[in-house]
Amino acid sequence: MDKATFLRRVNNNFLFQLFQLWKLPAAWFMGLRIAHCDANACTVRLPYGWRSQNPFRSVYFAAQCAAGEMSTGLLALAVLQELPPVSMLVVKIEAEFIKKASATLRFTCDEGALIESTIREAIDSGQGQTLRLCSVGRLPDGTEASRVWVTWSFKRK
Repeated sequence: MDKATFLRRVNNNFLFQLFQLWKLPAAWFMGLRIAHCDANACTVRLPYGWRSQNPFRSVYFAAQCAAGEMSTGLLALAVLQELPPVSMLVVKIEAEFIKKASATLRFTCDEGALIESTIREAIDSGQGQTLRLCSVGRLPDGTEASRVWVTWSFKRK
């Protein structure tokens, strides 16, 4: 599949829901949705509700980490569509929670160009590469609620 087809499918809510149900049931259960995804940036919507809520009436930290991971991982998967096989693996997750998240959050990663250059380096060199990506979670009014850093490892198979 080419990158354009992959991005069209990711941005199709019905198709992406089926994919989540099949491969990522926890993300489907939490209600993660793609707000927008292109070659440069990906925004994932995490609704505030009983499926993503903790006992303190805010969005559970693990749900925020999942949304951050998805916004970075989809950008990498888009790059991999037209390249030789590469394994990708999360090797570290860090998070900073700045404001109580008691509303729907949007997590955005806009480092698509950096992801592509790192993956191409892993392919060209034959050596594994790691990349630390940031996804910022914002409340509906634009206030930053959290930051999730996901460190990915890429290695040619």
